[in-house]
Amino acid sequence: MNFIEEMKKRARTDIKTIVLPEAEDKRVLEAASKVEKEAFAKIILIGNIEKTKELAKENNIDITNIEIIDPEKSEKYAEYVQAFYELRKAKGITEEDAKKILKEPIYFGMMMLKDENSRADGLVSGAAHSTSDTLRPALQILKTAPGTKLVSAFFLMNVPNCKYGENGIFVFADSGLNENPDSDKLAEIAASSAKSFEQLVGKEAKVGMLSYSTYGSAKSELTEKVIEATKLLKERYPNIKSDGELQLDAAIIPEIAKSKAPESEVAGQCNTLVFPNLDAGNIGYKLVQRLAKAEAYGPLCQGIAKPVNDLSRGCSSDDIVGVVAITAVQGQTK
Repeated sequence: MNFIEEMKKRARTDIKTIVLPEAEDKRVLEAASKVEKEAFAKIILIGNIEKTKELAKENNIDITNIEIIDPEKSEKYAEYVQAFYELRKAKGITEEDAKKILKEPIYFGMMMLKDENSRADGLVSGAAHSTSDTLRPALQILKTAPGTKLVSAFFLMNVPNCKYGENGIFVFADSGLNENPDSDKLAEIAASSAKSFEQLVGKEAKVGMLSYSTYGSAKSELTEKVIEATKLLKERYPNIKSDGELQLDAAIIPEIAKSKAPESEVAGQCNTLVFPNLDAGNIGYKLVQRLAKAEAYGPLCQGIAKPVNDLSRGCSSDDIVGVVAITAVQGQTK
């Protein structure tokens, strides 16, 4: 059973409702139909009802049993407008601004997530919107999760025929959001990534703080940042197995770890890889995806109060189905 099939199996044990606020995109409708047929989550589409149904009909996509909400026609519209105004008035938002903003499906979907009486458990967007278009309303409305200082993004990598990591499964972070985190932020990204790995993979996270140096083999401002981040991580989260600074080979290959970091409890076994900046993280995941033919799921968000995940604008309907399954599993954790 591959990773996404395992996510679907887990999602079926406690069915969650996932909001898709891009109802007027063919790929989203195809994904919604597939999810409904596979019965591992319930879907709510947000958008113009008539246009959504017409698009589905034109492309022979069955969305008969899927709820569609048009923000302006929803009985919750006025309530959400007022709630959003109260949330944002200190930032200069007027009631008229709130009325306009809540017509946007993504904003309406985020308000559904915030509403404790709503059925919504998670949201997936980004097929037709940028990452900032998805994360901005999430941070404005949902805020960060309790005990979390920073929102970050990771990729869940599933590498075929790979004995490293957790039988080829890794978390790569931050590979989608924070450009050049300092030591403090890097430590928080590592802690969130360990939690995400354990939540989704069901195995103990072993965190490698990556650098071009292992245990002082090189010395520069860049390596010092990772050394300090590792120190902060160990001080703040002593229960997380972690080490650094480590070169990639020392982090994942046992034989090399024995020579480069023989006293480390995680070197050679790392399944959660924390990159020093977004350049390294983004390039790293794409190299593994393209050269090793790995499945790459993300950028998945961590640190937001409710499960919200981004999509690549080049995603397929199957990619969306996979992220919905992951989001549903995330939604099972309170």
